[in-house]
Amino acid sequence: ASFVNLSPSLDNIYIIIISLSPLRSSKPLALSIVQIIHNRFSSTSIDSHLPTAMAAEKLRDLSQPIDVTLLDATVESFYATGSKDERAAADNILRELKANPDTWLQVVHILQSTRSAHTKYFALQVLEGVIKYRWNALPVEQRDGMKNYISEVIVQLSGDEGSFRAERLYVNKLNVILVQIVKHEWPAKWRSFIPDLVKAAKTSETLCENCMAILKLLSEEVFDFSKGEMTQQKIKEMKESLNSEFLLIHELCLYVLSASQRPELIRSTLSALHAYLSWIPLGYIFESPLLETLLKFFPEPAYRNLTLQCLSEVAALNCGDFYNGQYVKMYGIFMGQLQAMLPLNINIPEAYSNGSDEEQAFIQNLALFFTSFFKSHIKVLESPEIISLLLVGLEYLISISYVDDTEVFKVCLDYWNSLVSELFTLHHHVGHPGLTPSLFGLQMACLPRTAGSIKPEVTERQKLYADSLSKLRGLMISRMAKPEEVIIVEDENGNIVRETMKDNDVLVQYKIMRETLIYLSHLGHDDTERQMLSKLSKQLSGEEWTWNNLNTLCWAIGSISGSMDVDQENRFLVMVIRDLLNLCEIIKGKDNKAVIASNIMYVVGQYSRFLRAHWKFLKTVVHKLFEFMHETHPGVQDMACDTFLKIVLKCKRKFVILQVGEEEPFVSELLSGLVTIVGDLEPHQIHTFYESVGSMIQAETDPQKRSEYIQRLMDLPNQKWTEIIGQARQNADILKDPDMIRTVLSILQTNTRVATSLGTHFLSQISLIFLDMLNVYRMYSELVSSNIAEGGPYASRTSVVKLLRSVKREILRLIETFLEKAEYQSHIGKQFVPPMMDPVLGDYARNVPDARESEVLSLFATIINKYKVNMQDEVPRIFEAVFQCTLEMITKNFEDYPEHRLKFFSLLRAIATFCFPALVQLSSEQLKLVMDSVIWAFRHTERNIAETGLNLLLELLKKFQKSDFSNQFYRTYFMQIEQEIFAVLTDTFHKPGFKFHVLVLQHLFSLVESKSLTEPLWDASTVLQQYPNNAAFVLEYTIKLLSSSFPNMTTAEVTQFVNGLYESRSDIARFKNNIRDFLVQSKEFSAQDNKDLYAEEAAAQIERDIQNMLLIPGLIAPNEIQDDMADSYTIS
Repeated sequence: ASFVNLSPSLDNIYIIIISLSPLRSSKPLALSIVQIIHNRFSSTSIDSHLPTAMAAEKLRDLSQPIDVTLLDATVESFYATGSKDERAAADNILRELKANPDTWLQVVHILQSTRSAHTKYFALQVLEGVIKYRWNALPVEQRDGMKNYISEVIVQLSGDEGSFRAERLYVNKLNVILVQIVKHEWPAKWRSFIPDLVKAAKTSETLCENCMAILKLLSEEVFDFSKGEMTQQKIKEMKESLNSEFLLIHELCLYVLSASQRPELIRSTLSALHAYLSWIPLGYIFESPLLETLLKFFPEPAYRNLTLQCLSEVAALNCGDFYNGQYVKMYGIFMGQLQAMLPLNINIPEAYSNGSDEEQAFIQNLALFFTSFFKSHIKVLESPEIISLLLVGLEYLISISYVDDTEVFKVCLDYWNSLVSELFTLHHHVGHPGLTPSLFGLQMACLPRTAGSIKPEVTERQKLYADSLSKLRGLMISRMAKPEEVIIVEDENGNIVRETMKDNDVLVQYKIMRETLIYLSHLGHDDTERQMLSKLSKQLSGEEWTWNNLNTLCWAIGSISGSMDVDQENRFLVMVIRDLLNLCEIIKGKDNKAVIASNIMYVVGQYSRFLRAHWKFLKTVVHKLFEFMHETHPGVQDMACDTFLKIVLKCKRKFVILQVGEEEPFVSELLSGLVTIVGDLEPHQIHTFYESVGSMIQAETDPQKRSEYIQRLMDLPNQKWTEIIGQARQNADILKDPDMIRTVLSILQTNTRVATSLGTHFLSQISLIFLDMLNVYRMYSELVSSNIAEGGPYASRTSVVKLLRSVKREILRLIETFLEKAEYQSHIGKQFVPPMMDPVLGDYARNVPDARESEVLSLFATIINKYKVNMQDEVPRIFEAVFQCTLEMITKNFEDYPEHRLKFFSLLRAIATFCFPALVQLSSEQLKLVMDSVIWAFRHTERNIAETGLNLLLELLKKFQKSDFSNQFYRTYFMQIEQEIFAVLTDTFHKPGFKFHVLVLQHLFSLVESKSLTEPLWDASTVLQQYPNNAAFVLEYTIKLLSSSFPNMTTAEVTQFVNGLYESRSDIARFKNNIRDFLVQSKEFSAQDNKDLYAEEAAAQIERDIQNMLLIPGLIAPNEIQDDMADSYTIS
């Protein structure tokens, strides 16, 4: 029945569709079709191809050929013609079809019957899913049929010029499908693939052009995108086959490049070659006409960029000294061609900014060529006959480095960093036993700086590059990226404002530029100093005065801290700070002064070694910071407070000793003027300032003086606190006033920051306010509860309740901070923990979920981590107060109460680590709750929560293995844990937890052979079959588990994997690789970003890099090194 001319109710249409369905389970599909019909009927224009209800039902009846006309209409309503609701309805239909395992059998019929590009694309998506995830499970005749059909369609369409151009996007998608098939079939089941392809390419130029596209795709799939996509054995097989058959591809490419006049075919061939040049045997490049042919194409504008990309791949090859002659010849010819088409006197940055896309791409590719060539072969170019062209090439690269394009600059910067690192390593003999991290940032005597200790060839190389390095210093200074500490920036309107968000790309760039400048400074201290001071003098004279010029100069000056020897650094910095202070006096205007102030603060903050050695300069700088604390321009006060804290952390000892010529220690002088100094600061700035002064006081070794300083520091907040508490004793309602609540909050925040810096020495201060704090906590808890009782759940979101809870949270943070920072002393725990049990723990248990503070959980985790087994008797009470009620909050979904989730599992881990006997004493029901919560944690998609859960699980597994309850625990939970770990392991949302999944599985597989288990893991009363040992049982259980979970894998494949796991259980690297291969075979991780599977190896490499960096003075900023005693040294 057609509904075009009828208007029955939608309810009747829905009933008709359901009744027509051979299966009565497709209500979502029926609703979707009804939605489309409704939308079409309610519009003014009615599509004549509108699917009828009967026809629409055919979309899911795949027992007969699908109605392609109806499918076209559905696809088009999704992609093009439908409204928002119509697209959503069509999307439901298409998703259901895509999920149907039989839809792929209709793909050939669809492709042959439709003219819609969108429908073809949909059909190929269905097919691609089958190839990726089910190909090996298909019967051989179906695989061969699909393989042959795709090949025939490609040949048919690309063999004809008209159809090839008209259907290019369709052909491209078919090529992708073919390569996906090839990945399964070749080489073992389709050995003739490469010969067949090359033979077909010779039949027509358009077919040849498409064959080149297929060859390019194949190379990319095997060599670029194979990691995590295919098993390591499969990758090895394909690489070997592609290598052995490359002769045919090589001959085809050379033939095309020498004989064809067709630009599209030549470009396709060059593009394919580009994908192969990085891995083919070198003889194909250097012992054939290929390189000469490429250089012939380079001057041609139509092929220039593709040819340059190919030459860059050749330039990047590392092939020993065997082909040095060919590289020299290649470079010489290339430079001759380049100078003819782009003379060196052209302003490349300007030409780039005014150039077309093609011309800009040429500059980008040129940067890649030079950086690739120089990285791999620069020493070959240092020979006398071509050295002049090497220097010309470096000139080109420096000029390109000034191009205003972030990506171009990144490419250049990466090479400059590599070059100066290599030159420094040769010059300074890094690895000399005298060069140790302990001397880092304190002296440079271990670095040879005289020519007598350096080999003559090293000195010659330095002379060779001296001019280039000098120009490079100028480049780095003029383009220096902004450091993280600088928070005063220029906005898009040219105004100086406080930065609101960090730019991570800029920070990464700054770190690389800073490292490069450190090397450049070591390679030429005098030139570095000369250029920086010269540029600074031009700022003073106004010759080069701009905000940007001053910023980049000062950021560069700050970045080389620690790279000069002490005397030179002292002389240099005196001149820099003197000139900057003069500039601050000379230049007028608030914005100008804010920029200068930010640069003064950044520079002095970097040179803590200099400040430690020069008291008068340190005192002057600190007083200047106090001045800036009264400057209300956005960002200046924040940066002044941050810089003050940074300086104090590195020089704190200098402020508590009596300096020559002073009447009292600086800290005493500061405390006398405290009210004036902080008078114009905002509360958050005052908190930072108090933390800084607390760090000074912490350095005082005389207990009597230290107590006096603490009393003077806390005098202002304590006076206010005493006043408030006194008023509250007379009238408790005063504590309900919002302004009073804010004042209480600020006082507590000040105490927290001071506790952070004072640690154990904060004991006297917290003892003064502790009991009053608990009373405030109890009162505010009651206020919160009464507000919520009267106003319902929404009352928790009112401003008053939020303010009250902020005070509660800050009290908890203050106590936690003190206990965490204080040294372990049992009397401290006894003094502070018992009084908190009811006001804090009891309040948590009694409160409604929305009023429970997550900080309670982290506080007691901190207490257990600090006092360990001494807290064991309190664990049942803690467990009773927080466990059940928190679990009810966090197990309803994965989103609510995110803070409680993480802190709850941190508390559980602390209990498991230090109070394990308390867990063993739990009832079986309570222990099941614990294990269920752990499983809930590592199922979580939030990485921190999942990793906390996995760490906790590992802790529990190890503890129970050593306990007397090992057999009972593992018989109850072994299989459940294994099943749950495999579930998250094969879920792409949990890839970041791969390292921990591997460790848990390794533990389980190792456990079955250990002596920890003395009883069977299986329950003899329910398992009829008896096993010789636990290992046999676990292997069979695991095979059955994975076979049922992954029906696309054969039993043989699963068995091989499980046996491999068992055999490699004592070799973590092999064990991990077995699992990686399984994830590929199971197709759970195909076509995904799989870097998380290799994250552990990446982290290990980063750690090795840091250890190497520690050997080079200045390479890690002095402020970033943990040298708590550094301020006790005086450098003369």
